[in-house]
Amino acid sequence: MASERLSSILGHLSPTNKPGLPVITQKNPDDIVITLAVRTPLTKAFKGGFKDTSLDYIVYSVLKVVRERSNLDPALVEDICLGNVGDVNAAYEVRAAAIAAGFPVTTAASSANRFCSSGLKAVQDIANQISNGSIHVGLAVGGESMTQNRNSLQAFHPDIMKNQGAADCLQPMGQTSENVGKDFNISRELQDRYAAESFRRAEVAQKSGLFNDEIVPVTTKVKDPKTGEFKEVTLTKDEGPRYGTTFESLSKVRPAFPAYGDKSTGGNSSQVTDGAAAVLLMKRSKAQELGQPILAKFVGATVAGVPPRIMGIGPSVAIPKLLNKYNLTKEDVDIFEINEAFASMAVYCIKVLGLDHAKVNPRGGAIALGHPLGATGTRQICTGLSEARRQKKKILMTSMCIGTGQGMAGLFVNEVGV
Repeated sequence: MASERLSSILGHLSPTNKPGLPVITQKNPDDIVITLAVRTPLTKAFKGGFKDTSLDYIVYSVLKVVRERSNLDPALVEDICLGNVGDVNAAYEVRAAAIAAGFPVTTAASSANRFCSSGLKAVQDIANQISNGSIHVGLAVGGESMTQNRNSLQAFHPDIMKNQGAADCLQPMGQTSENVGKDFNISRELQDRYAAESFRRAEVAQKSGLFNDEIVPVTTKVKDPKTGEFKEVTLTKDEGPRYGTTFESLSKVRPAFPAYGDKSTGGNSSQVTDGAAAVLLMKRSKAQELGQPILAKFVGATVAGVPPRIMGIGPSVAIPKLLNKYNLTKEDVDIFEINEAFASMAVYCIKVLGLDHAKVNPRGGAIALGHPLGATGTRQICTGLSEARRQKKKILMTSMCIGTGQGMAGLFVNEVGV
């Protein structure tokens, strides 16, 4: 049974004699710190503001803002890593976008794909390079045009398909959500009530202007589907929040994946979305040398596996693993940003981890805001740190489920306003 396998995994995550809260909040010259975190608005795929905008321009737009706002000589940025899932040309596009945005040819670029946690993977990769001395300054980006994704998955070799766990990696995400609902008795009502709260929180945050400090305006062109004419628009806010969404309205939405179950719908699942986010990283000593503002300390990240057929529960394993690594408890964490790929997995993770829902996605998550696959890991950092500043809270944890049955988690210490 899936629950038995999960219990076995969690059983290995007993506390050990590791650093703890006083140590991770200390300030040391070799700390990896964030000096800038910004994102584009998140727009609806296929019909939103970025529907006629290619990934290269979305990434170019956020890189240009980083160069302008950082007040940093762009030649000091030695590497840029783009987290992306669906575009096979992502490595080409981030390199070209970086040069066009004003970074010199000496600034290298690459892409990373760990499915929905690709943005966080990019942060980890850049941080590791800085930590080991390979580079001094780096930029982690997450970007996705789900409108124009060019990737497709084919069946594996027959020898691989003989292994059920391996074959389960091909299950559509909607099917895995329904599996979680069935295996762990996450009812349609629980999922719809969770989704309604996500929409409510996003609506409150957007109306209150809470996203304004993390979002950078992007000017692009949108094609009118009726006339075929392009008009220039400036995008300034997320398009996902649907004001007035209630449990009652969500309960009327038809199941999205009837071949697999009747609990997951277009209303309680993450929206397909386009957008990008960027995080500038360096050592504390370098930031002080360059006169850069220090927003937060990146403590660390980790990844853990779960059965692919219930991939959405990944955060329930990755979070304890990361807490254990630093001898922390869930009570030490002030804000959790957990990806709402589907309400089924969010409800499960909050329940099994025993989290205070008030601490989880206080501004709403991907169900309301949207989930531009490779960008969400960096978007969570932008949103989480902004909320930490507002609440004057210190410890932020982000976590993602990963499509092939994994979870990833990252740990950050806010240093502004606390």
